[in-house]
Amino acid sequence: MTLHITANTAVCIGAGQCVMAAPDLFDQEEHGTVIVLEDEVPADELALVREAAYLCPSRAITYTETSAT
Repeated sequence: MTLHITANTAVCIGAGQCVMAAPDLFDQEEHGTVIVLEDEVPADELALVREAAYLCPSRAITYTETSAT
């Protein structure tokens, strides 16, 4: 199983909580908007992804679990 991460840059306010929670998965562009560095990650990184999504004040980070094919 893998996780597919998405970020809605239209609602991102650039707080940077996702970067602090999971710096290997997220970064910020020049104006602070989130950049997803790895959009598919192993399910064992669920805790990091879940924390990043939870800490995002604008709820711009979402994730779905997908089956490996």
